[in-house]
Amino acid sequence: MNHTKFVVSRFENRNGVISWRVDGRLHGLRVRKNFKTREEAGAEMATLEIKALQSASGMRSIATAMTEEQAREAEALFQRVAGKPRPLSFYVDYALTNYREPENEKPLADAILGYVAAKEHEYDQEHISYPQLKRITWDLKRLKEHFRGKSVAEITVSALVAFLELRRPSMKTFNNQRGVLGTFFKFCFHRGWVTENPVLKVPHYRVRQRRGMAKTFNAAQARTLMEHFETFEGGRWVPYFALCLFAGIRPGVPDGEITKLKPEDVNLETGIIHISAEVSKVREPRNIAIQPNLAAWLRAYPLSKFPIVVGNFQKRRAKFKDQFSLTHDVMRHTFISMFVGKFRSIGEASIQAGNSESIIRRHYLDLKSAEEAKQFFDVMPRHAIAAAPGKGSDIVSPASLAA
Repeated sequence: MNHTKFVVSRFENRNGVISWRVDGRLHGLRVRKNFKTREEAGAEMATLEIKALQSASGMRSIATAMTEEQAREAEALFQRVAGKPRPLSFYVDYALTNYREPENEKPLADAILGYVAAKEHEYDQEHISYPQLKRITWDLKRLKEHFRGKSVAEITVSALVAFLELRRPSMKTFNNQRGVLGTFFKFCFHRGWVTENPVLKVPHYRVRQRRGMAKTFNAAQARTLMEHFETFEGGRWVPYFALCLFAGIRPGVPDGEITKLKPEDVNLETGIIHISAEVSKVREPRNIAIQPNLAAWLRAYPLSKFPIVVGNFQKRRAKFKDQFSLTHDVMRHTFISMFVGKFRSIGEASIQAGNSESIIRRHYLDLKSAEEAKQFFDVMPRHAIAAAPGKGSDIVSPASLAA
């Protein structure tokens, strides 16, 4: 021990004057001081005891202009950089040089509200599709709920990575969600709500695309499907399935191309279906050549008498979608693969379907043989109903309808 307990004792000097003595050891040295009064001696003893305790705990007693709170914060910072290769001053200088405070501490909920409003305006101007808008809104709703009560500037890179990995998504889904967040934080950066876009430091996965994985029908399945719907509900579903299956029009309801297509866009005289930019998913117009079997179906079930999309579509479709394995875009995938199988032209398939040649080559090349493609495009109506359902039927020769 470097010190003993300090004591105060009464001491009589040689001249007879009474003093009060403080006695003990500090840092191994003897301490002995005399005071006129017991109170002064007691105060000195208390001071020496504090110094002894500070010495034992590594604390120092120094004069400083800092407040007690500032001194405590300085202590905490020195403890945080203990063992680091640089002194505290280096890290302070780095922060002062590189960090910029956001112009405004924008609450995340308010920032999302402003961004969604901007995207809704883009949708009104027809720059993005309704499915895109829904996807953006849904992803940002999840972001808002996860970081409830935080400002945009408080969200770190590590927190975003953890958020994106929450549901263990596929790499493609991870990349898609990362893209939505990237454009959102870019929007915030341009408005001074963050000092940098944190998504730029979030990893982007390289996804290896598998070739030829599109799910399709074979020719026999296509024939069974069309034969069923000729006699189902008076044939009212036939135009929808014929256009999606034999022309490759995107079949989604209520957001697909088929829901925006009008009867006047289908011209049997010229043999062309015109997909305008307003109808097209990719906002690019295209013309689809009407194949002979599709012409036969549309003459047997004319659009002037039969709807392209029936009413109460989703509820009615639910009754038979599993029976025919009507997964997303299976009819469109079938058309593209059969078209390539019959005509062996990736470029023409790209023009007709509104896809890039790279997508056609990656997913649809060599899926169907020329023989199966011929069988597919030979699927003709068997019950050629030329009148409206429920008002009688005129049976017409399929060969004459295809002419």
